[in-house]
Amino acid sequence: MALSLRQIRYVAEVARLGSIQAAARELSISQSSILAAIDLAEAEIGARMFTRRPSQGMRTTPAGERFIAAARGLLAAETEFVRQIGSLGEGPPRGIRLGCFQPFGPLFMPEVLRRLVARTGPMDISLLEADQLELREWLDTGRIDAAVTYEMGPPFHGDITRICRMPAHVLMRSDDPLAALDAVPLSALAERSLILLDLPQTGGYLSSIIDMSGLGRRIGFRTRTYETVRTAVAAGFGLAILNMRPISPIMVDEPVLCRRPIADPLPPPTLIVVDPYGDSKPRFLMDFIAEMHALFRTLGPQKFAVARPDEEPILLDV
Repeated sequence: MALSLRQIRYVAEVARLGSIQAAARELSISQSSILAAIDLAEAEIGARMFTRRPSQGMRTTPAGERFIAAARGLLAAETEFVRQIGSLGEGPPRGIRLGCFQPFGPLFMPEVLRRLVARTGPMDISLLEADQLELREWLDTGRIDAAVTYEMGPPFHGDITRICRMPAHVLMRSDDPLAALDAVPLSALAERSLILLDLPQTGGYLSSIIDMSGLGRRIGFRTRTYETVRTAVAAGFGLAILNMRPISPIMVDEPVLCRRPIADPLPPPTLIVVDPYGDSKPRFLMDFIAEMHALFRTLGPQKFAVARPDEEPILLDV
């Protein structure tokens, strides 16, 4: 088709207003531009678009009416396209698609997104929660704009922004004898039944920590969700090793649960944002990353991690 979307809009405005002069005034263009658009439209359909009556203005012919009906659908689709995409360089699109490591969904992502919306204005949010393997696939196939996860396992393909480090700690019932310790040695876990957050790569990482005790492992409960780990610990199935503590006020450990750092030196995994945009990130993604940095720096290590005092200074040094 030789007609552009802009010219189709010109013709549709003539049909709506019944006047070339009125359409030119509404669109702030010359009448000659509208006449050229009508000529092109008539050449496309091979028939006259309008009848011109001095006292009644421009009226669409039957062929013109069919053209205008189709044009309205096309222009409505263009409007929806603009609504959905927005101005990526200047502000948030209508919708944002983020992936996150599954436990992060209830732990902190809603708070980051609340801050983002307060900064940029309302938007439709799609938060897709998955394990690291799925997040890699979604990034590679363009399903998500960015992924929030731990930097572990095979390298991610994309630009990585490091937020903070998350040392491992022990989650237990508050009445557990180990709760009296300032930090729990791995050797103390060897004879205890353990609950495993059994997600791809994460499960292997947590199991390797258990293996460091040198006395074998006793994993008596496996689950893929962070909340079920907490519930199983509270029910007395054993202890759990986790990396992040909840920041949401509705996920309160006390008085049933407590957390203690691990006494042995272990390399803490890093919380990261991965995206495919490199140095040309859209504005809404830069705003999101800024809110990630701001949230964890505002909270401080004592609010988002369970760490030994000597570990805390390095957690934000990424």
